[in-house]
Amino acid sequence: MLFTPIINRYFRPVLYGEILIGVICTITKFGTDFKSMSNKPSFGRSRVLLSNLKPQVDNGRFAVKRVEGEKLKVEVCLVADGHDVVAGALAFRQMGQKWQFVNLSHLGNDLFGAEISFPKKGNYEYKIQGWLDYALTWLHGLEKKYEDGQNVAVHMTDGKSHIAHLAKAGHEKATLLLNKMMEDAHASAAMALEGWLEEAFRAHPEKTFLSESAAFPLRVDRKKALYSSWYEFFPRSAAEEGHASFKEVEKLLPRVADLGFDVLYFPPIHPVGEVNRKGKNNATEAEVDDAGSPWAIGSALGGHKSVHPELGTLVDYKNLIKKANDLGLEIALDLAYQAAPDHPWVKEHPGWFKWRSDGTVQYAENPPKKYQDILPIYFESEDWEALWDELLAVILFWVEAGVKIFRVDNPHTKAINFWEWAIAETHKKDPDIIFLAEAFTKPALMKQLAKAGFTQGYTYYTWRNFRHELIEYMNELSQGDAAEYFRPNFWPNTPDILPYSLQSGNESIYLIRLFMAATLSSNYGVYGPVYEHLVHQAMPGKEEYFNSEKYEVQHWNWEVENKITWLMRLVNKVRKDNPALQQTRNYLTLNIENQSLYAYYKWEGESKMIMVVNLDPYSTQEGWLQLPLHHLGNKGPSYHFHDHSTGADYQWTEEWNYVRLDPALPFHLLELRS
Repeated sequence: MLFTPIINRYFRPVLYGEILIGVICTITKFGTDFKSMSNKPSFGRSRVLLSNLKPQVDNGRFAVKRVEGEKLKVEVCLVADGHDVVAGALAFRQMGQKWQFVNLSHLGNDLFGAEISFPKKGNYEYKIQGWLDYALTWLHGLEKKYEDGQNVAVHMTDGKSHIAHLAKAGHEKATLLLNKMMEDAHASAAMALEGWLEEAFRAHPEKTFLSESAAFPLRVDRKKALYSSWYEFFPRSAAEEGHASFKEVEKLLPRVADLGFDVLYFPPIHPVGEVNRKGKNNATEAEVDDAGSPWAIGSALGGHKSVHPELGTLVDYKNLIKKANDLGLEIALDLAYQAAPDHPWVKEHPGWFKWRSDGTVQYAENPPKKYQDILPIYFESEDWEALWDELLAVILFWVEAGVKIFRVDNPHTKAINFWEWAIAETHKKDPDIIFLAEAFTKPALMKQLAKAGFTQGYTYYTWRNFRHELIEYMNELSQGDAAEYFRPNFWPNTPDILPYSLQSGNESIYLIRLFMAATLSSNYGVYGPVYEHLVHQAMPGKEEYFNSEKYEVQHWNWEVENKITWLMRLVNKVRKDNPALQQTRNYLTLNIENQSLYAYYKWEGESKMIMVVNLDPYSTQEGWLQLPLHHLGNKGPSYHFHDHSTGADYQWTEEWNYVRLDPALPFHLLELRS
């Protein structure tokens, strides 16, 4: 029995006729282990070990994201043998530029950190350096010996090289100290301990036997990547009757700007396919005058680089972009990589599509849904390189036309490697370009799109209704690992999704969902004007609009004014005036003694906001709210809050305070004022 483990380990292969393989594997393993032990590291004299560096995405495979002026907080554990002083620096640079350095601060328990911000957009990289600071070690030893009354002559001589390093760097006091050391060791020690020398050592470290991490990528975008308010409508529905043109759309620009939005997003503006065109409510047989789905792109009139002739011309579209920009609006283009059966690509590049055994092209399906009017792009095509080039050319065509923002349709059904390449190539041409991923799919896949370069992403907010769901999801988005690269964009509805929560048409629910979208996430959007009209009739048993605007031209009262439009103006103005609402990672759930009430806090510098929401659209709810005193700071005997929703002011003197919310106005929007 004693030898059974040995027999099983070394002779079991014999039982299976595999003795040769067993011997080879064993010898190979022993040889590898011996080789790894015999190869000494080139950095063997570097005693500082770096670990747990944050943030980083997949060990540096993908970039951490920030915007201009936004802080990057880096933390790392630095540990070394012995008792020498450990020091470190954060090194960073814009690609192709010289490295810059910021010393790390000791945060306790061997944890070090630094904060920096970047004034210019572009691609950066950063890394951590660690070293034993022999100069500071020497200085701290001098201090102890001097205070103990010991003879410090030898110790002062031992530190001469460190002081000479400062003198060589042009430090005048260090030069004086060097001269003084020749005359009086005790007096020179007193001079060295005045405080300036420690400051000089920290400012000009010697970095002997440096340890250094790998370099990690960082993407810095323009501010709109982090903070934006989107409004979506179908341009063909902008007229009082018939199919609208961009001229009618121009008339609506002041209304969108007046509501406080800064991004206006249209579904695709390209020619709509004639073959297999869908009718109203997704009917497979279209009537003669049916407009079809704008996502069925391409016909004899052109493809992805063309404008639907009933909307106007490319010149009209460029003029629309300019007039929108004059009002503080940016036009977002829908980038939908798919084709109608009569798209020019189908005839000119049949290899870009998947053909079935019966000779027909495979149309798009998401069982049980069928999209006979749409053909997906075949990214495994043998002609994939020419396909990639053309798809990038589509993006660059519209960038040249003045487009700065793309809302990308279903990017998770296209090759992610393509997106990583195409987005990077686009940013080489124009670093201002923003890509929003319209991807309602698996969490890992949504995150992978963000890693690949998408600036923003759709989220599960549409289906998060209960307090525990909202808290869990916001903690994930604001404090989880994905917070470093995934920028959420909250939408209460889309042309594809009429969630069950909105199908009652209850105005309070519409107010609640809009308010939370705008105050939880710094990027949010809404599909209108169906939202402000409280359109809620759904296809039976589905989260889809009945008489969906996706399949027909509709006409709206664009002058409607109600609580929804009031709230749009309110939240958009408060968001613009308060930096606390221009960030998503600065989220904190607040305690409140009622499960139907949801309270949260956001802050940025002196801007501090508390939001309280009644999640019950039918009943008044009340409870006690705990203020985050450790965040609010010392404001004297009371805290003055202004409620933007009612105009009321509150002077709260206690940590716990009473709140009461009616469904007619189901939220508090509280700003801390001095």
